[in-house]
Amino acid sequence: MRRVFFLIVLLCISLWFPLCLNAEQIVISLADAIEKGIENNLNLKKSLIDLEAAGYSAHRLWSEVFPTVSGSVGVSYSSPLFSGDGFQANKDGVGTSASLGINLTLNAGIPYSMKNIRLAYQARLLNYEDARNQLGIQITKNFYSLIADRDNLAVLADMFNLEQLQFERNQVAFRNGLLGELPLMQSRLNMETARYNLNLAKTAYAAKMGDFLVQLGIAYDADVVLEGKIEIVKIEFFDAEQAILDNLSRRPDIVSRRQEIERLENARKQATLSNKAPSLTLGTTWNSSKFDPFADTLRGNATLNIPIDPWIPGTSKNQSVLGAKYSIDKARLDLQNAEDTAASQIRSFAANLQNYWDNVEIARINLNVAERRHELMQQGFRNGTVDSLKLGDARNDLMTARQRLLQSEITYFNRILDISAALNISWKELMK
Repeated sequence: MRRVFFLIVLLCISLWFPLCLNAEQIVISLADAIEKGIENNLNLKKSLIDLEAAGYSAHRLWSEVFPTVSGSVGVSYSSPLFSGDGFQANKDGVGTSASLGINLTLNAGIPYSMKNIRLAYQARLLNYEDARNQLGIQITKNFYSLIADRDNLAVLADMFNLEQLQFERNQVAFRNGLLGELPLMQSRLNMETARYNLNLAKTAYAAKMGDFLVQLGIAYDADVVLEGKIEIVKIEFFDAEQAILDNLSRRPDIVSRRQEIERLENARKQATLSNKAPSLTLGTTWNSSKFDPFADTLRGNATLNIPIDPWIPGTSKNQSVLGAKYSIDKARLDLQNAEDTAASQIRSFAANLQNYWDNVEIARINLNVAERRHELMQQGFRNGTVDSLKLGDARNDLMTARQRLLQSEITYFNRILDISAALNISWKELMK
């Protein structure tokens, strides 16, 4: 029975231990990375605080017409000092008072002030959503850049394994007198160079991965595996002018500038009506100067203020109204400039997109040539018609071709991300 129990315990441990090891490993997909990045980004959290503050004001517009309420209570004491019987301390000199005042000022500019408060909330919401989108695009770029680096590590590892295998073969050939000392030394140099390149790339990848994990709010040294691979498809047709027509007006920066013009228009109307239109002030005050015996007074007032100096050209208030108009004119020019710049950027991306794809296709053809050349060089080296230097050059060309293909693919994919960001649409829509 003891032996059976011992075997069962060993079986449980053997099953449990690998599970514990796997539990420490974190598998992250692109969707997971974007979710974690948005959840843990400090700038987004600050932006969300600003959004909540703006929302609090936007949902309490009644505060713009809420009256000013003030109250006071007081205690006083009076007594002769040098006249009469001099200073005396008695309760007859104690006085009490209390007052409550309510004042309400109404002017024609209040509705536009309310509009700007609501508009400020919409602007904050737009900025927050745009920041989320831009962060998602940046995380996507970083994610697939790491995927490309990981694939490059595989290329470098394959290259090192080939050089190591070749060096071992050359050692056997050297011991059998079939290879000279110089080719053997060159083979070892190639192997050590491949090892160095691999270790250098590993170090750079680890540092880049650590920075990426910190961006996601994960421990720098966590054991993370990225789930995904680079799969690009050619965008057969992209009509830049139609894309500009359909999407330019929805770009966050364009919408933001339009909102700024609307805000300035409201501010101008508010300033004009607040400075030039009459305002009505309503107030009521209650006072009590005695509690024993009780005595009080209630007073109300209504005042219509009619401004005059804002109507006189050249006065400071008149200039402030004109200044608001000039700000609107400048904002319209800024909007036109932003639209022209954005359209030019989209056209540039579209014009170069085909060139980036051509580079991918050339890199694929170059890889096929490099692979075939390496195979022929290996055959020639085994037959004694190709020396180790030419074989090493063929291996280097093969590694370079693989790296070039990875780089061209990630560059093409990044341009797709840039176009999607410029059009404010999902990059997946472009690759359908």
